Amino acid sequence: MRKYSVIIPVYNRPDEVDELLASLCEQTYKHFDVLVIEDGSTKDCKAEVAKYQDQLDITYYSKPNEGQGFTRNFGFARATGEYLIVFDSDALVPAHYFEVVEKHLNTEWLDVYGGPDAAHDSFTPMQKAISYSMTSPFTTGGIRGGKKQLGKYEPRSFNMGISREVFERTNGYVITRMGEDVEFSQRIRKEGFKIGLIPEAYIYHKRRTTLKQFWKQLHFFGRARINLTRWLDGSMKLFHAFPAFFLLGLIFWPLTCFVSLPLFGLGAILISVFALGNLIDSTLKNKSLYIGLLSVVTSFTQLMAYGAGFIQEGLKRPFEDTEASRIKQRAGEKV
Repeated sequence: MRKYSVIIPVYNRPDEVDELLASLCEQTYKHFDVLVIEDGSTKDCKAEVAKYQDQLDITYYSKPNEGQGFTRNFGFARATGEYLIVFDSDALVPAHYFEVVEKHLNTEWLDVYGGPDAAHDSFTPMQKAISYSMTSPFTTGGIRGGKKQLGKYEPRSFNMGISREVFERTNGYVITRMGEDVEFSQRIRKEGFKIGLIPEAYIYHKRRTTLKQFWKQLHFFGRARINLTRWLDGSMKLFHAFPAFFLLGLIFWPLTCFVSLPLFGLGAILISVFALGNLIDSTLKNKSLYIGLLSVVTSFTQLMAYGAGFIQEGLKRPFEDTEASRIKQRAGEKV
């Protein structure tokens, strides 16, 4: 029976950690311990962790703020499990999670696995709409845990497991923010480790609760994609720029009516197809027209925010010295 160590970096989110730990208490497979690492929070979760000392094998750490990548490394270095699992603090873990992972690794070994994210029944309609947009084939192309991927599968750190050997050979994350999980996944692949998706190892990811928070998060993701090019040669693919083209298209589309009415009409058709596709798909999946309508708004928000961050970061520092950027990242500076 394999022992797992769960690494949870947290920054000013005690309520979320409370709910996450409560879900871990319900696991059908019990051979795991939990490391909660406070990353320089001003509002810590020490009291919340203490509530679960009798129910979980749990250890609490507090350290200066460095960002989620280096905080995960802190946990990896202190973990005792054979397999190390990372969850974001805003996750809820279904009771079958570890049982599913254990069964899969016993029948088909993976050095690194990732799992999908889903919306829990208790989530608000906005959270469900945001969750849909983050996993929709119309917005992400399935790269966040779908069975079909645009390119090779790259596990993301909101729900990811690695063998101890992977950490020992790679030394974990070398970027602490802005695309750290993508860089880590690609470096792992270059080392020859076997990576795969375990579809049944899903979590419920609470995401953001307002459009403003969602915009801010996706804007940061867009910036992170540009940041990765300073670390990984050839990491940029054409489909990564799609949100930027989408945003520019929306901005300049009204002007096409002065140039070419057929072009203006084509733009209107494409925008309508995108909106209608999201509306129908989300309505059917969530069994709610209201969530379907919200999903149209969140899907436009997602691509526009990501595109804006992508363009901003690309224009802001296109010629930044790569080595200088790496030194800053290793020092844990906010970029």
